[in-house]
Amino acid sequence: MVLIARLHKFLTATVDRTSRSHTIFWLTLSLTFAVLYAILGLKQAFSAEYMVQDDARQHVFWMMRFVDPELFPNDFIANYFQSVAPAGYSTLYKLAATVGIHPLLFHKILPLFLGLISTYYCFGLCLEMLPVPMTGFIASLLLNQHMWMTDDLASTTPRAFIYPIFLAFLYYLSRSSLLPCLGAIALIGLFYPPYALVAAGILVLRLLCWKNGGLCLSGDRTNYLFCTTGLGVIFLVMLPYALDNSGFGPTYTAAEAKQMAEFAPDGRNAFFRPNPKDYWLTGRGSGMFPKSLFTPVTHCVALLFPLLLFLRSAFPLANQIQRQIWLLLQLFLASSAMFFAAHATIFKLYQPGRYTAYSLRFIVVLITAISLTLIIDGVCHWALKNSTTFDVKNLVALITTATIAIAVVLYPCLVEKFPTVGYVEGKMPDLYKFFEQQPKDILIASIAGETDHLPTFSQRSVLVAKEYAVPYQKGYYSKYQQRINDLIRAQYTSNRTVLQNFINQYGVDFWMLDRNAFTLEYIKDDGWLNQFDSTPEASLSLEQGKIPALASAMTSCAVFQNEIVVVLDASCIVK
Repeated sequence: MVLIARLHKFLTATVDRTSRSHTIFWLTLSLTFAVLYAILGLKQAFSAEYMVQDDARQHVFWMMRFVDPELFPNDFIANYFQSVAPAGYSTLYKLAATVGIHPLLFHKILPLFLGLISTYYCFGLCLEMLPVPMTGFIASLLLNQHMWMTDDLASTTPRAFIYPIFLAFLYYLSRSSLLPCLGAIALIGLFYPPYALVAAGILVLRLLCWKNGGLCLSGDRTNYLFCTTGLGVIFLVMLPYALDNSGFGPTYTAAEAKQMAEFAPDGRNAFFRPNPKDYWLTGRGSGMFPKSLFTPVTHCVALLFPLLLFLRSAFPLANQIQRQIWLLLQLFLASSAMFFAAHATIFKLYQPGRYTAYSLRFIVVLITAISLTLIIDGVCHWALKNSTTFDVKNLVALITTATIAIAVVLYPCLVEKFPTVGYVEGKMPDLYKFFEQQPKDILIASIAGETDHLPTFSQRSVLVAKEYAVPYQKGYYSKYQQRINDLIRAQYTSNRTVLQNFINQYGVDFWMLDRNAFTLEYIKDDGWLNQFDSTPEASLSLEQGKIPALASAMTSCAVFQNEIVVVLDASCIVK
């Protein structure tokens, strides 16, 4: 009984009933696990010379302009991704480059610091809702496991910053710390603008309260102060996006997008799905609930939370839950409102699912941590009640607590590939070095899959690449479609004049071909190529036995080749 009593006190002691060192212990343990997971991620990031996170190929490659302004001159793709990069995001990378940290290095080490900041604020926010240090540890541990079992954090794209910055906003809001809260709101708008609208929704919802069985305006002046100042900051940071004149807009309308193969169920950016369940609930981009919501699976414990509250007499620690927990409901309502608003204005507010994905993850993490704490407290309380010796009740309490501890702490050991960070390795170092040795203003034409790596590993411009086929803004994607249709047509035409005109029109310097590029299977097996209008024409030409004009140049104009690709000199092709 003494053992259970001590264990119960150590695990479930509230902040006001324990020493400050007790809280520091659990916070330090939380940060330790955050560092441990980050080290495992860094091990993958630096496991090869040519290694990059998948999505970073889109969002980071153009930032090498910060190191060398002569890179990617007049590059249509680089200009687009630079234009859509949030101001805070690009400024942070620019500052790192200024002090000598290369963007490709910075994107690998940044997750460590984002993870630590997220851990700190998750721990603090959880204590505002249930002031038990162990609960903060469980919440931060579950959050870190989730962040390293999905690729959001490791991507170091703008969405990676949602974890530390939005958690900071929720933390300072729950503590009614005005200036830090406003600072966090500004950072949300500068790093991940869509969630500034979620923050605005929360601030407005806090003006309402439930009283005498109905909704009424809050009588707390603090809520009005936070709302007015917070909305003012949001207006200022969002104004540049509203006045965007980059020339890459506007976004496609719902009617236009429904006619595009890219958004079809089997398209690369599948959005419009015939099954309403998939479309509204679980579909990527369109659904309210991300499929990774209960990753790790221990998050399922959150589903028990209503039952634990209903049986609060058996779980006395439930009485220590603070009113700040209502912030989670406000977060859910604000995110849901933006979810439906994004559906009503397809793509103008970006993907609807982005507004609920992170909010629901925060909610599930915090509710799971609180639920696990209530269960541990309830079992220990039950074992201590009317017990004088080490009996069956004590054994059950120990086994339950040990099981929860093992499941929470050691869960990553059960995951086949942990952490799951989405790093991709470039397998053609000689190819990258070849292009890197060419002039900085060259343009490479290719539909080969290896083209995705060239801007990142060779710092040279490509005409098109699958990785950069982002079909949301007309000003960008209509020109992108034109480029790839022209490229496919030129690659498979038997008319040498068409081929020469294409090279001269776009100023192509090199043409990279897969060795099997002129086989019918090459085109038919590539689902991405089959989304474009000129592909059927190319297939028909090959079926009719016509030999592409480019085929003869694979021998006479080759300047680099390996077992997979051949690089041709465009000036040789023209001659």
